[in-house]
Parts: sequence; C-alpha cells; structure tokens
Amino acid sequence: MQDDHAPIWLPRLAAQGGPRFLQIADALQAAVADGSLQPGDRLPPQRLLAAQLDVDLTTITRAYDEARRRHLLEGRGARGTYVAAPKVELTAVLDLSMNTPPPPDGVDFDDLLKQGLSQVLMRTDAALLMNYHLGGGSDSDRQAGARWLAPMFGSLDAQQIVVCPGAQAAIAALILALTEPGDVILAEPTSYPGLCKAAAQFGRHVIAVQADEYGMVPEMLEQACHQHQPGLVYLNPTLQNPTAITIPEHRRKELAQVAKRCNVGIVEDDPYWLLADAPPPPIATFAAEQVYYISTLSKCLTPGLRVAFVLIRDPQERERFLTALRSFALMVAPLTAALATQWILDGSADGLMDGVRKEARLRHRMARDILAGRYSGAGDGLHVWLELPGYWRSSQLALAAESEGIAVTPAEAFVTGATSNDPVNAIRISLGSIKDRGRLQKGLQRLSHLLARRPEPFGTAVV
Repeated sequence: MQDDHAPIWLPRLAAQGGPRFLQIADALQAAVADGSLQPGDRLPPQRLLAAQLDVDLTTITRAYDEARRRHLLEGRGARGTYVAAPKVELTAVLDLSMNTPPPPDGVDFDDLLKQGLSQVLMRTDAALLMNYHLGGGSDSDRQAGARWLAPMFGSLDAQQIVVCPGAQAAIAALILALTEPGDVILAEPTSYPGLCKAAAQFGRHVIAVQADEYGMVPEMLEQACHQHQPGLVYLNPTLQNPTAITIPEHRRKELAQVAKRCNVGIVEDDPYWLLADAPPPPIATFAAEQVYYISTLSKCLTPGLRVAFVLIRDPQERERFLTALRSFALMVAPLTAALATQWILDGSADGLMDGVRKEARLRHRMARDILAGRYSGAGDGLHVWLELPGYWRSSQLALAAESEGIAVTPAEAFVTGATSNDPVNAIRISLGSIKDRGRLQKGLQRLSHLLARRPEPFGTAVV
C-alpha cells in the first residue's frame, strides 16, 4: 500500500488526445493494470491534482466519477479517494446468447446519455414527457424516423411512419392488424423466435418455406402461397437472425414479385441493415405497397430506448396497425422516444452507431481468428452462425458449454417448422452481450477448445 506522503501520481495529458477527463480516467485504468497504482493507494485530492495538471476542478471531478464507474476508485469519506480492490465477478457465465449491440468503440456512452437527457429536459415540457401520447409518435418523432430510414429509402413522407415500443411490439401489431385467427404466416426454416411466440399467442400458424444460401427460395414461396393462402410472409433479409445470411438484391426482387403476384403482404424486419457492409436495397423498395418495413434502434444503438420505426404506406392499414398496437402497447415511453429523436436529429445517433459498427467488426475479426475454419460470419452485424462438427448436436453443445460457464443459443431455438431441408446443426454466437473485449476473447477461446473435443459420455457426478 502506498504511503499517504508518497510522490503524487500524475497522468500525462495530450493536446489532441480527446476529452481530458477521459484521458485521466484512462491513465488511471492503465496505471492500475500495469501495477503503478495498487489497491489501497491513495489518490491525490481533486483540487491538488487540478492544480498540478492545470485543469479546472470539474475536469478532475468528472475523471474521478468515470473511474468510479469503472470500479477503479472508492471514496473513504474525509480520508480521501483510494484505488479500489479488484471487483469480484459473482457470476462466471460468459454470455454469448443475447443479441445486443457491443459497447461502442470510441464513444463515452454515459456522457452521451447524460447530454441527450439534459437536452431533452431543457427543450421539452416535463409534463408532456409524463403524459399519454396516442398518435404513434409526435411530428418530431416521425421526422426522426424519416431521417433514420433515409439511408434505406431516401426522402420519405414522415406521416407514413409509426413510432413503436420496439420491433417485437411492431411484429405483434402487424399480425393482429393484417391476419385473422387460424391464418398462416410463412417464414424461413430458421427465424426470429419472437415471431413464432407472437403468432402462437394470437392463434396464427407459422409454416416454414425452404431456403438456400441466398435466403427464402422464390419458387417455394409461390408454391406455399398457393397451398396455404397465407395472411403474411415474414422476412429478416439483412444479416438474418440467426443464419447471418443477407438476401442478395436479385433474390429480393424475385420475392417482391412473388408477393405481388400472390397478393400477400411481407413483414420486412430489418434491424441490422445499418450495421451491414453495403447491404442491398430493402425489399420494400421493390414492392412499396406490399411490404411493411420495421427498423428498430435496439440493435444499432441500445435496447433500452425501446423505439422502432414502421413504414406503412397505406393510410387505412396504418390506422388498423395503430388500433392493434394500442390494444396491448398504448405508446412508446415519451422520455425514451424524445431521447431517440434528440440523438437522431442532432447527429449523436450516427456517432453512436459508428462506434457500435466499429466495435462489432473488431469482435468479428476476433471470432474469425479464434474460431479459425469454423467461422462463417459476414464480418459485420452482431452474431455468428456456427455450423457444428458431426460429433456435436447443437442442444448437446449448448448444455456442455453451459457446464463450462458459456451461454450460447442452439439452432432448436430458431426452428419455425419442418421442410425438405436437412435439420440444421448449429449454434448462434452473439458477440455484443459481453461488455469487456477481454472476457469475450476468453469465452470464444473456451468455446473453441470445447468444439475441438468430442462430447463426453453422460455419467452421474460423484461429490
């Protein structure tokens, strides 16, 4: 432990090194990591450090607050501020199962959140933020939605956009608004589990349509439309969850043509489009009146906003959708909707999304290096679909991984129905849910070692 009269710790600050409070917090973290500062060492009083570094006191206060957030420091009242003991990890589980965005590279998310909320509270009547909003989003929210969707569609009429409390709510409302009990919904053989759960809850039936390496097969879709007279087709065409397949443009056009010929609507659930590297135009650009397009902020920014934008061209269908939505989700929380709008309109969302995109690609490179020949990802997005060696079954591997402190999602969680396709034997690995990159590396390495071993015969544990 450092003596209280030991020489003062001083970080080096660079003129072009970014915000000074972050430089100080980063220097603290580096000093703890390399042993220059030890648990129990006393930090300089804030005023003294401010004077030594020739910065204002607020900068030091923000730096110490950031270091506390990182669990580097602890206060001991009048005795001062000390380097904290290492945080004990109460759970050993390395979660590779939840498809959430990684912490954005080069972005101080806490600061962004504080600034965004401060702007919202300064510019908006607090009473409005705590009241009912029944119109599927304010005019400003819809304008923000139009800007969010501009990379996909160019200029849009904001009145065609409905603001929803997340993509799951949007999917459920579309099912209620556009289908009847007993109707069939067509989807790919492996698809988003939330679709099947919503359909089952409402008494609809999901039937799988054969897919290949380019996604749903148009000829099989047309055949299924004639056979089942579906109420809707569900597609997740960009970096599909879970297979990470992106349907190419020519296939998207063919699927749009089938939908027109068969007069069936398509729910285009497209949460990863803005994370993808040069994605094709949405299917909705080829069948504007036939497709209901959903884009959520949960995968590109943060799930906590609970905001998604739905593009519905027809005003009557839009009103039916709103009626269905209000039956179970009256509105988006006004405070988070206002924050999302603030971030989109002031450009903060673009910076946050760039940070998520950069971090996701770094993590894909890590997964490719560690998983070697088994990696088959696209290099972007939030997940990898890992086909397994024949000696492992997906549910068996998931259980074995769990016993070693790793959570992954087996293929069975995504199966929508039987087709002529061979049963899939794979797991989905989500790269964003582990906040720390070092822990992610540890989880992927542990998983790689597990994949290289053959499963052990089942036996009874003796303790």
